[in-house]
Amino acid sequence: MNYIGYSITFFISWWLFLFMVLPFGVTTHSETDEEIEDGIEVGSPVQPNIKKKMQITTVITVCFIIIVSIVDYLDLISIK
Repeated sequence: MNYIGYSITFFISWWLFLFMVLPFGVTTHSETDEEIEDGIEVGSPVQPNIKKKMQITTVITVCFIIIVSIVDYLDLISIK
């Protein structure tokens, strides 16, 4: 696989892992005892921690790409 193939695999995997990581540690407004103001959806998260989740997603994706590149380099699974 060339650099374009790894780039496409990284991009698709990153988005896949992001949607898998997003629900972790979410506390919604309906789960807290705080008073909900007008205009706030009760199912929206109190602290979404998007930056931290994006960093975790990037680390997971880099590890996944390393595994894919090792499998490709050693030709353990023939993709051709």
